[in-house]
Amino acid sequence: MSPTFRALRIRNYRQYVTGTLVSNTGTWMQRVAQDWLVLTLGGGGTALGITTGLQFLPVLLLSPYAGVVADRFSKRRLLQLTQASMALASLQLGVLAVTEVAQTWMVFVIAFVFGIGSAFDAPARQSFVSEMVGPDDLTNAVGLNAASFNLARIVGPALAGLLIHAFGDGTAATGWVILVNSVSYLAVITQLQRMDTDRLHSPKPTGRRPGALVEGVRYVRSQPRMMMILVMVFFAGTFGMNFMIFSALMATQVFGKGAGEFGVLGSALAVGSLTGALLAARRVRIRLRLLVLSGVGFGLALMVASVLPTYLLFACFAPVIGLCTMTLLNSANATMQLSSAPELRGRVMALYMTIVMGGTPLGSPLIGIIGEQYGARWTLAIGGLLTLVGVALAVGVYARLTGGWRVLLDETRHGPHRPIEDVVPEAAHAR
Repeated sequence: MSPTFRALRIRNYRQYVTGTLVSNTGTWMQRVAQDWLVLTLGGGGTALGITTGLQFLPVLLLSPYAGVVADRFSKRRLLQLTQASMALASLQLGVLAVTEVAQTWMVFVIAFVFGIGSAFDAPARQSFVSEMVGPDDLTNAVGLNAASFNLARIVGPALAGLLIHAFGDGTAATGWVILVNSVSYLAVITQLQRMDTDRLHSPKPTGRRPGALVEGVRYVRSQPRMMMILVMVFFAGTFGMNFMIFSALMATQVFGKGAGEFGVLGSALAVGSLTGALLAARRVRIRLRLLVLSGVGFGLALMVASVLPTYLLFACFAPVIGLCTMTLLNSANATMQLSSAPELRGRVMALYMTIVMGGTPLGSPLIGIIGEQYGARWTLAIGGLLTLVGVALAVGVYARLTGGWRVLLDETRHGPHRPIEDVVPEAAHAR
């Protein structure tokens, strides 16, 4: 089997990827349909920003506790529950839209409810990967997960745009697309049920005890590389990764396009993200230089996109943004998982997801307001600039925690002196 796809030889992981591919396709269909529903109901950039912000607000509020829950219970069972809860939220929104009784405030409420399920789903899903494949294939599995996610991201938005257009671009049209997503969750729930639990590398549940959340925070604070990653992805996630807002505003305000062209932009971004994910799946070691350069590349790509004059050029450049984004996120995700002790991995990934996704409630409304007041191009330019500021701050934090710039320059040029896995036992006692 090709090194790029080596984790697929593991039956449990192969089943999981199959189910998530179907579910993720439905999720991306709903992302497009939900944003188009808000626009159809008369909302603008601010309403889009509020919708996205409310959907990710529970991540900011609940993810740290969700990480404790992920370490206490079976992640497989927890994932089945979270997937079912998101399916019910999608079903409700779809019915409201199809019957044409949906109002903007209803979308806000259901987006928040959907976000609660997502808050508990994310840390369990991220840390469950290592239980299916083990440490030797973890980097590859993280890359393939991202590849599956972005393959769905290519198909989902384009399919949603075509279906919305075919049903008339109205409120009911978006509802049918959202209903498709509610059914797609059955795929991953079923595949989780079919897994061979004897072949899972599940750590012993930590059990309920006081201070579990604080223990995870202290552990992360003791790791300079983790702290650098968290600072970098906070700025990138909060201000730079508002793709659906960027795409919706650029398609409608700047280029005067409709739902079909809006969906194509999402798929174009995903082409680059899929390429980045497949490249990441081939890597065995992740160096500090890759993390820094991918962050810089992402910020610069957003700034370049902000000045592109035509829809065609913007669509053709979108894969570059996707490539930089996925390289940054895959490198950060794999490093966080490989650097963490198994009994703390749920809490570590919960803190990571809190930073990556939890900043969205802060950034999305701001980006939406900027788009309405100053134009869509400024949302991209400012997002890119703040991402670059975040990279600079992250590098400074790492240099300070490791004792100076010499360590930083040495690791950037030559990589870590030891594999990340060798550092974990020491780090586990650093708190």
